[in-house]
Order: sequence, then structure tokens, then C-alpha cells
Amino acid sequence: MPDGYDVLLRDGGIAHVRPLTTTDREALHELVDRTSERSAYLRFFAGGKATAHGYMDRITGPDYPGHALVAVLHGRLVAVAEYIPIKGGSADLAILIDDAVHGHGLGTLLLEHVALDAAELGVSELVADVLPENNQMIKVLADLGLDVRRRFQDGTVHARIGVTPTPRLVAGIEARDHQAERASLRRVLAPQSVAVIGAGRDPSAIGHMVVRNLIDGCFAGPIYPINPKGRRVAGLTCYPSVRDVPGPVDLAVVAVPAVHVLDVARECAEAGVRGLAVLSSGFAESGQYEAEHDLVKICRTAGMRLIGPNCLGLVTSAARLNASFLPGTPAPGSLALMSQSGAIGAALLQQTPVSSFVSVGNKADVSGNDLLEYWEDDPATRVIALYLESFGNPRRFARIARRVSAKKPILLVKSGRSDSGGRAVRSHTAAAATPDVAVDALVRAGGVIRLDSVRELMDAARLFTTQPLPRGRRVAIVGNSGGPEAMAADACERHGLTVPELPAGLLDGQAEASALGNPVDLTAGATAAQIGTAVRGLASSAEVDAVLVVYTPPFGDGLEATRRAIATATRHATNTVLACLVGHDGMIDDRIPSYAFPEDAVAALAHAADFAERRPQPVDVPAPAADTAAARRLVASELAGHPDGRWLSPQAVKRLLGCYGITMVETITVDGPATAAEAAALVGLPAVLKATGPLHKTEVGGVRLDLRTQEEVRQAYRDMAATIGQEMTGAIVQPMLPSGVEIIVGGVGYPAFGPLVMVGMGGVTSDLLADRTFRVPPLTHGQATEMIGELRCAPLLHGYRGSVPVNAEALADQVVRVSRLLEDLPEVAELDMNPVIVTPGGATTVDARVRLVACEPPPSALRRRLR
Repeated sequence: MPDGYDVLLRDGGIAHVRPLTTTDREALHELVDRTSERSAYLRFFAGGKATAHGYMDRITGPDYPGHALVAVLHGRLVAVAEYIPIKGGSADLAILIDDAVHGHGLGTLLLEHVALDAAELGVSELVADVLPENNQMIKVLADLGLDVRRRFQDGTVHARIGVTPTPRLVAGIEARDHQAERASLRRVLAPQSVAVIGAGRDPSAIGHMVVRNLIDGCFAGPIYPINPKGRRVAGLTCYPSVRDVPGPVDLAVVAVPAVHVLDVARECAEAGVRGLAVLSSGFAESGQYEAEHDLVKICRTAGMRLIGPNCLGLVTSAARLNASFLPGTPAPGSLALMSQSGAIGAALLQQTPVSSFVSVGNKADVSGNDLLEYWEDDPATRVIALYLESFGNPRRFARIARRVSAKKPILLVKSGRSDSGGRAVRSHTAAAATPDVAVDALVRAGGVIRLDSVRELMDAARLFTTQPLPRGRRVAIVGNSGGPEAMAADACERHGLTVPELPAGLLDGQAEASALGNPVDLTAGATAAQIGTAVRGLASSAEVDAVLVVYTPPFGDGLEATRRAIATATRHATNTVLACLVGHDGMIDDRIPSYAFPEDAVAALAHAADFAERRPQPVDVPAPAADTAAARRLVASELAGHPDGRWLSPQAVKRLLGCYGITMVETITVDGPATAAEAAALVGLPAVLKATGPLHKTEVGGVRLDLRTQEEVRQAYRDMAATIGQEMTGAIVQPMLPSGVEIIVGGVGYPAFGPLVMVGMGGVTSDLLADRTFRVPPLTHGQATEMIGELRCAPLLHGYRGSVPVNAEALADQVVRVSRLLEDLPEVAELDMNPVIVTPGGATTVDARVRLVACEPPPSALRRRLR
């Protein structure tokens, strides 16, 4: 953390936190000078400011033994928090905050970070003496979320603060971060005033179009066109600079050439603007990374949030804000939409009613993570949709999305599934594509609904924004044409939806139709009234969870009459209702989503049923017992001798897995025929001999099974060495295990995404059949069981075709333990346990490989910071 990091405060302001340096002495003395006598007394007791000045000299001196963080706000040092280790693993805690920034949450944030630093450096508790009248500090300590013990001693409150994170601390940090994110974006997404910098009189210019859209959208606050050469734009007074406007500016929309953007940003900083939306291109997307870095730095120092650069702008329907240069005013709706692609965003916005729309462009500051935090509590937003080309902070995305998805569906289209698509994304956004399997696992962990196309996103959005989620997967299909209804039923089966038989007499007045079962084919001659009657009978029936109306025009009474009948029949529906009006996309009565083809309707319904069934809920993940300290010592020792990384020896692999209670078959390392024979006698015959050295042993004859005598073991070693040659560095001997189901359990670490756990069909067919599933750790036992159940080979575990069921619970336990290992040890780049033999008696790892790579530890999820 040499340069520090930016943090959001309770009121949405931005501070920079970094370690104290000796060059901070003058700024610390200035902080003391600005401190009131009352504050100096509460912090330094009777010594007051005199003691404070001496103290600042000591902590910036060469022999300072402590650890200190400072906070800088608007370029001024405004706070210092520090601890000094004392005996017994304790440390003395102290904090001083500028009077002008009290109440912004900075003290709480610094205490969080100091406590986290202390825990990482081996301190067990922080100790603080607080005057009884210092109610604010006493409350901060009580609300922090750490375990605090207090007692009154010698006229002061003596507090001992445990630094081990607690569930209350985790919940508090998440809540405080959420509050700060919302506060920082409120003035940007719902501003009281807007300045448009670069607004001219040319109607075809971007700046003019933004001003026009603000006026035409009936934005209620002041609109300030900014142009040094203009006098009036679109009938509004024009100002030469944002510093010249007569009132405060919440949002500045910047539409000037890239070469002028930094100067404009500095002017906005001087004027106290709260946020920028930079429409200008010519930054990271065209290789100008330094300019984009400087832009972010200007904004962060001034406490401004930045949307873009290289974006279309933003829209907020509730605020009647259309701060974009797109034609027309978007229709208001309940879908919040974020797009990293301007072209995709423009297409979606023209066809989809929205509560909000944000074009993030290069995502230099405001990203999808920030917007999820804001939209989580936005009363106008019912559904969130994201079009992404890259993830800025994938791990944080998964954490936020999981919480938000418990309240609101999140629809995601992530481009770059293929290698060629990934290359296109890199050239367009200057962001590296990430492995698609990691994206799938990540979004699944967050409860996000991933879609393959923008068309699918629009189809799903229409259903999610207008209909209740289905209670289950039972679908009634009713309509006037057997062919499309049959296609709908087939699509339901493909998507895991059921089309149950309907009870006789369910449809009053439709006895003939109900006798046909489900789908209910009313035939081409059915009138609009007959279709409406059938729909009404199903729309609130407890026998089904969703109703799909399939109508093929122009039969019966025609398209419009049938639409009206469907609208009337569903006024009081309690089930999910959607329609397929063949050849016609759209809405019926703004309530019933309609699709041109049956497959599109069923796909959207399946997404809703899946989400309703799997909606994330808060869950505690009890960590399995593990000797994490021993595992970390082993990893550190191995990497100390091999800084470029290495595959661990079989002995080291066994020790590492043993730290997590992962059982391996007894294994003895040997270096020749004689030692192999001796080892076979020790582990028991029949035995298995495996070469060490080759990566894929079976492909080079490096595995010999069911060796029944010591002589067979000797000869097997000789034959193996002759066949493999110098690549064989030795061998291992193991007992021959009883037959069982062979499974592979493993993991891989991605620098950006973190670790993934894998389970699949094991043995020599694992690569051939590619029967695998992935998850993001940590995992519960239930999640591991669900993961195993998704495999095509899963029936083999439960007694397929008369075979003996094996211990799938023991396998799930191994998966959970691997999950913990990968979460604890980011240096584990690859882990393969193949095969894990699952028998009725348990799950035993037969062969395992682990590759370590030195890496920086991932930033703590508890350390609040802007990326």
C-alpha cells in the first residue's frame, strides 16, 4: 500500500488513505493548529495542543515503532490513526480527526483499516483510554462491530478491542460501504442541477443535443450551458466557465475534445461540482492511459464521481433527467440498465422503458459494482440489466450481486465468450478478456442471470419487469394453433419446465378443450372471448404456476380483439402470464409480455423460474477444520526456494492436503526397483506403481495396476524406466484400492477472478468427456452436493443400474475442504485430485498434483476502498 487508496465517506465524499511518512510532519502540525481546544483535550487529555505538537514530532521521527495511517481530503491531511505495539500482542490505539470532518464516517473507516492492518501483522487487540465525556469516540468503538471490553479505570474508560473480524464487523462494513456508495452517486444520478460543458448552437453537436434532451425531458432543475464563446444555447443563458454559474452544480456533462477535458475537470473541481459524465473519447480506449489516470486523480482528489469517459451519458426517469445525446426521451419503466458498449446501450434504450440508464464507457471510476449498490434500494427499479465487456473487480461484483439478487433480478450479457470475441473486446475497451468459465462461475455465485444475447436480455426484461415470479415450474399452454403450442411444450421440456395434465372441468365452459389436456388447443376457430375465458380459468389456478397464451393471427377474431381479451382475462391473475402472438413482439396492456415465437417466450419464462428457484439467500459458510498456519508455512517454504513457482513433490502435496483433512491413499516414494518392491510390502499387495515426472502418466505407460507380488513390482519399475527414459524421476507405490466411482476434484486460481473449484468425472476419461462443473469458493456442504448432482455421471454415485451406491456425502466433504484450501492459499495456481475413488466407505484421493505460483495476496474484502 505504498501509495495508498481512495475511500468513500458516509456523505459520499472521497478521501485518500495512505501510510504516514516523515514528510507529513508539517501537515500534522497544521492539523493540530486547526484542532479546537476541546478536541485536543479529548484526544490528549490535560496536555492539550502542546502535547499534540510533541506527539506529531515523535510519530514522524526515525525511531517511531508504530503503524500509522493518514487520510487526505481535498488535498489536505485531515486525520491520523495509529497503533504502537506493546507487550503480549496488544497495541496502543490513537486517532485524531480534523474538527471540520467530524460526522463523515472517517473515524470509523480509519479504525476499521487500522484494526485490519493490526490483525494481519499479528496484533491480537488494540487498547485505548478514552475520557468518559468523549461520547462520540465511545459510540464509534461500540458501533464498529469488533469485540470491545470496557472498564472505568483512573478516571478514564479503558477499552480493549479485539481485532479478529466478527460477523457484526462484516455486516457493519457492508452496510457502511453501501451507504457511502449510494450517497456518492445520488447527486450524479438524481442531480438538482446540471451543467453541459461544450454546449454550442450547432444542433448536430453533442453538447447542444444534451442541452436539448434536458429541456425536452422536462428536467426540473437549473440547466447551465457552458461555452466561452456563446451567449445563449437552446434559449438558455450560456456561461463562459462552470466557475461562473450562479448556483451549485451537481452534475457536469463534458462534451469537449479530449485535449481540453483535464482542464475542464480542474475547473469543475474548483467549482465544487459533485460528479462528471465525460462523453469525450480519446482516453484509454485509444491508448491514452495516462490521460485517463490523470482524469481519475483530479476527480478523486476533488471528491467527484466520474462516469465515462467515452460514454453516451445517463438517464434517470424519476428525476426527468436525460443527460445523453441519444435522440428522443426514453420511456419510463422499472428496468435499470448499464451498458459498457455505447451502440448496445443505444439500441436497448430505444426499445426498453427504463428507470435509469448509465453508459459507463471506459469505466474509469463508476462501474457496474457502484451502480448495483445504488439500484439495490432505488424504489423505481425492479430489475437490473448489465451489458459488460470486462469486470473491474470481479470478486466484489460477486459479493454485491449476491446481496442485490436476493431483492432484485440481475440480467447480464457478458461479451467475449470465445477467444475471438475476447480479442475484439480488448481492442475496443483496453480491458483484458477473462476466461469464460470463470465468468459463469462468478455470476452463478452472485445469483445473476447470464444471457447469451441482447435479444434474450430484452425478452427476459419484459417478463421480469411486468410479471410476478412463478411459484414453480408448471406451465399451462393455451391457444388456437396446435403447431406453435407443440413447439412451446417441446421448449418447456428442454428448459426443465413441466406441462402437466390439467384436471377435467378446470376450464368452465371449455369441457371439450380441457379434455385435450395440456397444451389446451382451442383450434383455429376459437373466438377472442373463448380464448379469454380459458385464460381466465388458468391465470389464477392453483394447478399451474404460469400460463403461456399462444395465438396465431389472423384466425378467430383477429389480433387486436384477442389482445384485448387476454388483457381483460388477466386483470386479476395470480400466476405468471405471458403470450406468444406469433410474429409480434411487444406488450399487451403494458402488463403482459408478448413474444413473436414460442421458443423466445419459454426461454424468458425458464429464466424467471430458475431465478425464483435459486434466488440467493444469506447463508453462513462454516469453514471446515484446517491447520491454515501450517499450510501457509509450507507454501512459503516451497516458494522461498522456488520463487518462480513449482509443482510440489508428492510428499509436499500429501502434507498440504493433510492440513485440510483431505484423505489420500498411503503413498511411498521410491527411486528404483528394489525400493519399489520393499514399499509394496509395506503398503500391502496388490499394489500400484506410478511414475513421477511425466504430467500425464497413463499416456506414457507410467501407471501399473494390480501388481500382486514384489517381483511384479520390481519388473514393472524396470519396464517403466526403460519406456519413459530420463523424464521419469522416480515413482510412488500405493495399495490397490477397491473399485469405486472415479471423480476428479480440483481448482484453478485466476489472478483477477480468484479461485474456482472444479468437480468432474475422473480417471483417464476426464478430458475426453469433459463432464465438469465449477463454483466460486467458499462452498457449503449443500452447494458442493448440488455441484456434484449437476454432473452427467452423478447417477453412478447413487446406484446406477443396480450398482452399489457410494458415499457421495464424503465426496461433498472433500469438495468443501478443497474450497477452503483454495480460498486460504491464493498461491495455489492449479490443484488436481484425480482420481478421487468414491466407495461406500468414503472418498479417497489416489493421485494429486499442486502447482504453486508466488502472488500478491488479494485485497481484503473487508477493506473499504474504491478500485
